[in-house]
Amino acid sequence: MSSKDCGHHDHDKARLHLILSIIAVFIALVLFVVFLVWIILLPTKPRFVLQDATVYAFNVSTTEPSTLSTSMQITVASKNRMGKVGIYYQKLDVYATYRSQQVTLPTLLPSTYQDHNEIAVWSPFLYGDMIPLAPELMMPLEQDQNVGAVLLNIRLNGCVKWKVGTWISGKYDLNVNCPAYIKFGGSNPNGGITVGPVMKFESVVQGCSVDV
Repeated sequence: MSSKDCGHHDHDKARLHLILSIIAVFIALVLFVVFLVWIILLPTKPRFVLQDATVYAFNVSTTEPSTLSTSMQITVASKNRMGKVGIYYQKLDVYATYRSQQVTLPTLLPSTYQDHNEIAVWSPFLYGDMIPLAPELMMPLEQDQNVGAVLLNIRLNGCVKWKVGTWISGKYDLNVNCPAYIKFGGSNPNGGITVGPVMKFESVVQGCSVDV
């Protein structure tokens, strides 16, 4: 190989190195700007509140296999506490659980955009028809019957995106847990536990835990 060929090869190598360096600096600047905007704006988790829960049916069959039939309507409000960042709610499912077991089918909430300091309110119906119960839940249910109240957890799972000006972030998982204490009546003469005809959420307003 001649010295001329070596010189040409070194020139191409240096140019490639320069191009890669420019690309690396550009990427670093973009990431720094995004990080700087993120720190300045300080995106904050939305605040969720369970405003109401009306239970129309909560019937437990104690004959094997034990099942639970539930019908209720809830009202959940969310406030965007940020003054410069909007929130997109996507694929938000809401359902009820009892001692970590899901007892209603998930209800899909409509996709919603929440502007700065705005409040969004949803009032979905939740249903569960003869949902099989784990055997270990029957004793706690009987204990709750003696107390006269049952603790349900209203859960919302989905995705959110942050919006700053025209920039929209990627998806972030959203998990919300709202405890609801429901008072109920006595035993069902047909065998089981029932509430009704309509039972209300015990607290007027109940805060929820939010993870993003």
